[in-house]
Amino acid sequence: MDSIKQAIELARGASTAPRQTASANFRTSLPQGGAPEAPVRDMRLDPNHLDANRIVAHGASGQSGRYYDMLRTQVLQEMDKNSWQFLAVTSPTAGCGKTVTACNLAMSIARLPERPVMLVDLDLRKPTIANYLGLDGTGGVLNVLEGRTSLSSAALQARVGPNSLVVLPGSVPSPNASEWMASQAMAMLLEAIKRDFRSRIVIFDLPPMLLADDVISILPRMDAMLLIAGVGSTSVADLKECQKHLQGTPVARVVVNKVTETTDSYCYGYY
Repeated sequence: MDSIKQAIELARGASTAPRQTASANFRTSLPQGGAPEAPVRDMRLDPNHLDANRIVAHGASGQSGRYYDMLRTQVLQEMDKNSWQFLAVTSPTAGCGKTVTACNLAMSIARLPERPVMLVDLDLRKPTIANYLGLDGTGGVLNVLEGRTSLSSAALQARVGPNSLVVLPGSVPSPNASEWMASQAMAMLLEAIKRDFRSRIVIFDLPPMLLADDVISILPRMDAMLLIAGVGSTSVADLKECQKHLQGTPVARVVVNKVTETTDSYCYGYY
């Protein structure tokens, strides 16, 4: 929990700190080869739409994208070392930039040769990955949980430039998000992802941790956690409360975002 303790200290000093970002520690595994993956539909992403939504790590140029590349390298080293596949991304509260971070991290990994990645929208209360990436908002993970469609039919092969990643988007918010997280259907979905996409790192965008019990319910099924805090959005008390819930979960890293809504750029870095 040293990473969260560092973030608590940063939160205490946030009022005088310059715009930057903090980090802590992390993990995943990439088994190579294995059975063929489930077939998925192709979809071409619009780089202009991505840039307008602060998804900047799809290309190799730009200072903001390089910060995500640094995060990517540290994450992959920890994940490989511990043979982990599932990485959960969450935040204490809303407005910390967790979904933007999850999308950018996935995009950054997708640019590496032979490092396949999958991005899953498990924020059933407010699914937004499809909007950020410019994907068709129909179908998605909820339809798979409800048995209306198969995993392979709901997943998309999202391409941008020469790179691609598999995306399982969300669609409409669910009024039963907490129940779905703890359900047998969710357990079966995660097992199917592990089986059908076994060669990929899987990044799950979860709802904010302190909003309800959604995250706590699914944590035992995750290999590691990436906690996103936001200056101006996250308090010391929020971080301490998250620390209580994460005692049994490896915290891959703590990222403290500084998002300025009045500018066109997304400011992101490390302490």
